[in-house]
Amino acid sequence: MGSYEHTVEIDRPVRYVYDQWTQFESYPQFMDDVEWVRQTADDMTRWRVSIGGITREYDARILEQHPDEVISWMSIEGPEQGGTVTFVPLDMARTRVTLRMDFDPHGFAEKAGDSLGFIESSVKKSAEEFKRFMESREAPTGGWRGEIVEGRTAGMSPAAERSASGLGLTDPAGSGTDTDPQVDLRGMPTDTGRRTT
Repeated sequence: MGSYEHTVEIDRPVRYVYDQWTQFESYPQFMDDVEWVRQTADDMTRWRVSIGGITREYDARILEQHPDEVISWMSIEGPEQGGTVTFVPLDMARTRVTLRMDFDPHGFAEKAGDSLGFIESSVKKSAEEFKRFMESREAPTGGWRGEIVEGRTAGMSPAAERSASGLGLTDPAGSGTDTDPQVDLRGMPTDTGRRTT
């Protein structure tokens, strides 16, 4: 299995960046190889991807998810593929994001694409497009502040719950779903010439 990694620095607060990453259905807006993603449970997603001309659908389980820190996932059927994305606040308005994808190519087309650098290029492009996607908007489209530990949903972490409740962001049922946080980004740089939704 090959691992491919790329790091970007995004001019947005870590909470915004992390919350947007939890919105799996938005992935096709910045990942060219992803046709769609559906979240089927707190810890499960269904993916349809097209890599090297090969289209594949698979289920992936979220193994670890800690608000503002890390999300890690792995396919549970078919060829092994998964990844980890980490979030590191650089200051109050900037975040370092590292995307690592693990991919086990199968068949001639995928192996050829891998040897030609298509997978590595795709990971780099996805991370760069995510940076542009985030910097073109003032707030995430949503967010989930729940925690998953060793593949099991653990609800909201105590720190995330305190943070969210202090900002009045959690829903009364305590599901971990947030409303959009209200932080003033008017003084922050934006890239209005790039793709937005």
